[in-house]
Amino acid sequence: MITLERKNNLIKTFRTHDSDSGSLELQVALLTERINELNKHFSLFPKDKHSRTGLMKLVGRRRKFLDYLHKSDKNKYEHLIEKLNIRK
Repeated sequence: MITLERKNNLIKTFRTHDSDSGSLELQVALLTERINELNKHFSLFPKDKHSRTGLMKLVGRRRKFLDYLHKSDKNKYEHLIEKLNIRK
């Protein structure tokens, strides 16, 4: 679970303007944080198949957002991939 403090830090880092709460970059950053938290969970509980299904859904949603960003603005895509340390 992402703490409120960590979520607010991500929002401050990836927002595009002051009242931004749902830009594509911000959504990808929040999904990435949730995916990383679930990966830590699987190191403790490797047989948790139901949560793994949820993880795959999150990864698919993030992949769709990144594909759209790649089509619309390659510079933002490259910058976001580098900043979040995500494989291509």
